[in-house]
Amino acid sequence: MRWAALVVGIEAAACAVGALVLVWLIVSGSPDSVRDAVAEVVMALLATAALAACAAGLWRAASWARGPVVALQLILAALGVTALQTGAPLFGVPALALVAVELYLLATPEARLAFYRR
Repeated sequence: MRWAALVVGIEAAACAVGALVLVWLIVSGSPDSVRDAVAEVVMALLATAALAACAAGLWRAASWARGPVVALQLILAALGVTALQTGAPLFGVPALALVAVELYLLATPEARLAFYRR
């Protein structure tokens, strides 16, 4: 379970870095729509908060944490496939690798038993 929580924590950190990059792009450039650009930053920050909360929940083996993590991994997998299809393998390949590792870690018998022990 600790490894699964660590992978989700890495995803949360990557999301936070993405939000910072978006802020830098807004400040250093001239976006077509400032409102849409700020909305992207807010969505990235919300994703960061959700992933961080789920990582904390997995660390404590909280029963509520597994479902949202699986749902977020499926969303990230869709984003990774889309990135590969649009020619952005530098995002798509690591995203899909993290999804595969996380889903594997959550599917191990040890991880499933950790939720039932509490």
